Parts: sequence; structure tokens; C-alpha cells
Amino acid sequence: MSRFINPFTDVGFKKIFGQEMNKDLLLSFLNNLLMGERVINDLRFLDKEQMPEMGSSRELVFDVFCETSDGENIIVEMQLKGQDYFKDRAIFYMSQGIIRQGVQGRKWNYKVHSVYGVFIMNFRDEDYFRGKFRTDVGLLDMRTHELFSDRIRMIFLQMPCFLKEASQCRTLFDRWIYVLKNMEVLERMPWEARIAVFKKLADVASTAALTPEERDKYEYSLKKIRDELSIMSHERKQGIKEGEKNARLTIAQHLKEKGIDASLIAETTGLSIEEINDL
Repeated sequence: MSRFINPFTDVGFKKIFGQEMNKDLLLSFLNNLLMGERVINDLRFLDKEQMPEMGSSRELVFDVFCETSDGENIIVEMQLKGQDYFKDRAIFYMSQGIIRQGVQGRKWNYKVHSVYGVFIMNFRDEDYFRGKFRTDVGLLDMRTHELFSDRIRMIFLQMPCFLKEASQCRTLFDRWIYVLKNMEVLERMPWEARIAVFKKLADVASTAALTPEERDKYEYSLKKIRDELSIMSHERKQGIKEGEKNARLTIAQHLKEKGIDASLIAETTGLSIEEINDL
């Protein structure tokens, strides 16, 4: 077993970011993520049942839902695979954080607190985010690009696009991302001798510190993810093979319609004579 837990598992993610006793780790991560924008002094974890379950494969989506001392809601989500309408899903999820603040009765005047969404993506999404590691989204005036409202704020972190080595990480936020991305293969926690938060992280994320019950849950969650990702990889390869086969059949059909000899079509496309004759 690795020295540190894999944060891209339900058990690993919750142990690092979802426990009251370790909320200083989440505070450090969020404050460095939002450096220069705002400071979160304290937060409390909310019941996740207040937010809807999203997606059909929850083994690949983990989240924590919390509230700052100023009343703002923060959703931190780890997602391991892309899905259709990913942006729409994120917007819907954020909107629920606004809607749940509604109060019945005439006295409520629609005043709501901001909702922050941090989406940690352990996959590439070339359709939406291209090769960018970080995408910051807010409600802006489209002409002046001035902030229209700070009530919805989303940050997408495309982890495979973070390419810095440890020696290139100058900010605490870069160091956080480097550690999360590489934690499972690290032999030692970098910067733990000089930065207290990484010393704490090394202790929290140590696989040697897992109780027997935690170890069983962790190994089970790790197996579930590996099985799911293996299935996804197989399906993707099968889809590529089927696509290539269909393309060759289309070419063969065109050549056959032009009267090209079946043996030459077979040589050109790699199809069998039987497959060509069946067209």
C-alpha cells in the first residue's frame, strides 16, 4: 500500500477535506485558492442531504458542503470523469445552493449569501476547458466585464493540466495542487518540515494511521474506482474500434459503388471479402 491515501477516492477526499477535526486543511486550501479575493475565517460542515445527489455514478463524484462564518455556502467537489452537460450540471448544483436559502413569508426580501463551487476535475474536458488548469467563472457585465454579482462563483480545476514539478511550485496553492495530484505516489510529504499545514496533511493522509475499519473502507473505495475506470477505458477502446470499423465500411461501400474489385478493396481497407460482399 502507498504511504499516503489517494485523495481521488471517497474515503481519501473526505478524510482530508470533510472532517471537523481537520477543517484547518480545508480552510488552508480554500484561502489559498481565493488568495486576494477573500479570506474565510471559519466554516462548519453542513448535512449533504441539503443538496441534491447529482449524476448516476456517485462512486466517481465526491463532495463536501459547508458554510462560512459569514453565511456563505461552499461546495467542494471531486469528480473523476466527465459527463454530458457538465457545465449545466454545475450551474444547476450552484442554483440549488441559492434556492435552499429562500424563506417563506412576506418579510423575506430575497437577500441571499454567496455560493462558491470548487470543482476539482481529475480528467480532461477539451470541449469546455481546453488545456487550461484553472477556469474562474462569475456573473459579469458582458460589455464592461465588471462584476455584476458575487452571489455565484465557480472555480474549475482541471488536474491533468497542472504540469508543475515540486521545484516549480512557488505559491502555497501550487503546492497544494501538486500534493493532491501526486499524493498516492509520494514517498514523503514535500514541504512538511517548513510548512505546518503539510505536516498536518502528512499525518492525516498517512495510510499507516488508518484504523482497520478505515483501511477496509479505503481499499474498497479504491477497488471501486479502479474497476469503474477500467470499465470506462475498455468502453472507450471498444468505441474507438467500432468507429474505425464503421469508417472502413463506409470507404469500402464507396469503392464498391465505383466498381473497384473486392480484393483491392479488401487490401485497401483491411476488411474481409465476405464483409465487402455483404455491403
